[in-house]
Amino acid sequence: MTDFQIRRRDFLYGLAGLSGSVIASQLPFESASAQAMRLNGAGASFPAPLYQRWFVEYNRINRNVQVNYQSVGSGAGVKQFMGGTVDFGASDVAMKDDEISKVSRGVVLLPVTAGSIVIAYNNKDVSNLKLSRQQLVDVFLGKIKDWKQLGASKSKPIKVIHRSDGSGTTAVFTSHLSAINSEWKSKVGEGKTVQWPGGIGAKGNEGVTATIMQTDGAIGYVEYGFAKNNNLKTAQLQNKAGKYVTPTLENASKTLSQVTLPANLRAFIPDPTGDSSYPIVTYTWILAYKKYSDAKKAEALKNVLKWCVSKTGGQQYSSQLGYVPLPDNVIQKVTQAINTIA
Repeated sequence: MTDFQIRRRDFLYGLAGLSGSVIASQLPFESASAQAMRLNGAGASFPAPLYQRWFVEYNRINRNVQVNYQSVGSGAGVKQFMGGTVDFGASDVAMKDDEISKVSRGVVLLPVTAGSIVIAYNNKDVSNLKLSRQQLVDVFLGKIKDWKQLGASKSKPIKVIHRSDGSGTTAVFTSHLSAINSEWKSKVGEGKTVQWPGGIGAKGNEGVTATIMQTDGAIGYVEYGFAKNNNLKTAQLQNKAGKYVTPTLENASKTLSQVTLPANLRAFIPDPTGDSSYPIVTYTWILAYKKYSDAKKAEALKNVLKWCVSKTGGQQYSSQLGYVPLPDNVIQKVTQAINTIA
């Protein structure tokens, strides 16, 4: 690859930012030959910017491996993985036992990073939004309809922005709302898709972010990095201890520190305790098969994944993009799980 081609690729990577189309699946890798190993994955938009960075950086040091990842949402990612049309999937919600039982090749669930879901908004008259647990629910139930009800100096209609696709981000967000409010649990519930009481739907974290940015009076839920890297204002949320907590990597880490990953590496945190814990934090998983028919492909994927979860590899980019680096004990558990892939 020439210097010009390298600069062009890096420019396009920066231009893409958090656009959601993972650059590793789009940019030409001119130096890669026909013999290069290609790995195809699809799934969650929540970690897509980080995966984008990982796969570009991995290809810099391993030119014979190309990883193509499509940010299609957790629902579609799980579906494609179960259908065997990709080499790996990705989801913000770990697969359930009944889903795993339908995959004849076996499933290895790998929590490779974590992050917060934040409430982002677009209102120039509001600079420090604090939402109580009841207010958070009432906004998304459509009961609170005007920004003045949230303390704004001027009246303005609230425009709720939510996901329109099957989404792990939605599943995590609605799980929290169901955990803190019985009315939400009975009327809307939780899942990758729900029947929203109202609002505007957008596809992917990318779409929700863009719609909030373009819509005066908008409010919606996105992964922390999307808000941070697009300079969106975010709300402080009231946690279980009654404290209003700002979404930061430090506060997200405090939430994760309360959770011990079990042997199956599935952990959910619908309503964490702790004065400083940010209330909506989740791991996000790469879904790999236990058995691959191509031994070389299995080995290539294992090497990629080990690099992604290592402190000197992929994890060093987590904080830069708004994700929580894995604790050492989690890295050890995930690496052991990666080694079971054959």
